[in-house]
Amino acid sequence: MVQQALILAAGMGKRLGKYTQNGTKCMVRVHERSLIERALEALEAVGIQQVVIVIGYRGEQLKAFLKDKFPKISIIYVENPIYDKTNNIYSLYLAKEYLASQDTLLLESDLIFEKEIIQELIDSPFPNLAVISHFEPWMDGTVTMLDHEDNIVSVVDKAHFDWDKTSYYFKTVNIYKFSKDFSRKYYLPFLDAYLKAFGDNEYYEQVLKVLAFLEDSGLKGFKVAENRWYEIDDPQDLAVAETIFSDYDKKLELMQSRYGGYWRFPSMLDFCYLVNPYFPPQRMIDEIQSSFKELMGQYPSGAKVQSGLAAKVFGTAEDQIVVGNGAAELIAHLFGFISGTVGLPTPSFNEYAERIGKDRCVAFMPEKHDFSYTLEELIVFCKKRQLSSLVLINPDNPTGHFLSKNAVEMLVEETHKLGITLIVDESFVDFSEQDKRFTLLSERYLEQHPNLMVIKSISKSYGVPGFRLGILATGNIDLAAQVRKHLPIWNINSFGEFFLQIVDKYKKDYTAACNAIVAERQRFTEALGKIPGLKVFPSQANYLLVELQHPIGSKGLTEKLLNEHKLFVKDLSSKAGFPKDKQYLRFAVRNEEDNNKLITALKGMLL
Repeated sequence: MVQQALILAAGMGKRLGKYTQNGTKCMVRVHERSLIERALEALEAVGIQQVVIVIGYRGEQLKAFLKDKFPKISIIYVENPIYDKTNNIYSLYLAKEYLASQDTLLLESDLIFEKEIIQELIDSPFPNLAVISHFEPWMDGTVTMLDHEDNIVSVVDKAHFDWDKTSYYFKTVNIYKFSKDFSRKYYLPFLDAYLKAFGDNEYYEQVLKVLAFLEDSGLKGFKVAENRWYEIDDPQDLAVAETIFSDYDKKLELMQSRYGGYWRFPSMLDFCYLVNPYFPPQRMIDEIQSSFKELMGQYPSGAKVQSGLAAKVFGTAEDQIVVGNGAAELIAHLFGFISGTVGLPTPSFNEYAERIGKDRCVAFMPEKHDFSYTLEELIVFCKKRQLSSLVLINPDNPTGHFLSKNAVEMLVEETHKLGITLIVDESFVDFSEQDKRFTLLSERYLEQHPNLMVIKSISKSYGVPGFRLGILATGNIDLAAQVRKHLPIWNINSFGEFFLQIVDKYKKDYTAACNAIVAERQRFTEALGKIPGLKVFPSQANYLLVELQHPIGSKGLTEKLLNEHKLFVKDLSSKAGFPKDKQYLRFAVRNEEDNNKLITALKGMLL
């Protein structure tokens, strides 16, 4: 039975900035509980009686912090007096006598992890284990490879890291179980030799690299999921850790406040943000990757070139179109050049209401229970409220309501007669059924209708939100020039520019991808409609508006999906325009495999 643990806590934690100005790295708090307290609580829970802590930076402060907090554990401190000149290999070397004295759990102090991992590690029949997790792109540190029996057979250093082999890589969590025999016979002799050969400013994990070459060392990998631990080196890591290890009722709020960056949560499926899952095709990805080095090392072109590329893709004149860092950038700038009141069908995409401003935004509230509205209703609204501008998102977000080509073209004409500027957002129109699909993006059409502006989010429809691309097109050349002039000269990066340069070659792939969305949306809609408590509204977009008719409520369901199934959906309970006595959600249409996971989870909760 393991009864001793060794914690390395001498480092300065410079990358954490203000969080370590008044304490050590292991004293950093995650939800009002420090890392060192969390670690000691986990060790205490499994009966660990002695903990050796190697201290250095603010060591006396750490001692005072822990004094009398863990009376059941005997805490021994080993001081590294040259912590600012050495690395963790020297800290471990200073505690080698303890490591050799008995079976030991070795931990680094900048970790947060589930307590159960310690119990699972101790319960394992294997005496020598390194806790590991499947490698993810955001991870940094020691990477190992295993054989079919989970023996660690190699440690991959940075010089030999191969991104084509990452599916075989496992990152060390920096929690270990070493028997005293292993420490005496293998680890400590090689630790001594490595330190003498390479000095004391190295990492103790490098010793594993040497041990991996030995056939009989007996060191195995102990696999845990990536969401059960996190290493905290900087404020971004701390923010992610606070999300992963938040309380049940806090996780949703923290996840929503991130507004993206969900690659840091690889086990989570995002049904909240709207992206085309079928585009770009692998051939296009390969083409972009082949130019990665060039694109990374080169400045992008200026606005004139970007407009020329976009004009070619979307069939407009160069001076009619402006390329933005996502549609959001263009929306933000556009309403600085539009005066007067602006009509907005509501509920709607928040960005419009926020950029228009409360004093100018006039909400059009559909009377029908399915949030649909007609051309005639919009025209009556425009006349009644004496608007200067009207925004039409088509299909609408989040309802999925859709106006036909004929209706939208008539609206263009009618608003022109009324002297109203019409802003049509086509971000989702490519996901409409093939016989309904259309666009107003045409050089001649824009020229003939100078009151018309068209906005399109390339990020959403083309499945490249990381490239941040959007367009604004209008026959009002002066207005387009004004917007373009107020944008930064390099608002689009080289990757976005290259995408615009090559995307025309993949038109057939894009059409096929949009058709795939249509087919999967129909299947997804039918499957959700069979689940009691869900009312699915018709949609021509890559998302579905759903009314929840169940006591759990939209927030409760959203929390349960995230916490218990790692599925992130959009809760619309606080969104303007929805009746307060009803509950609504929005589900992105992903691919069949992902959508089935959501269907299965919902059935388990609502059936």
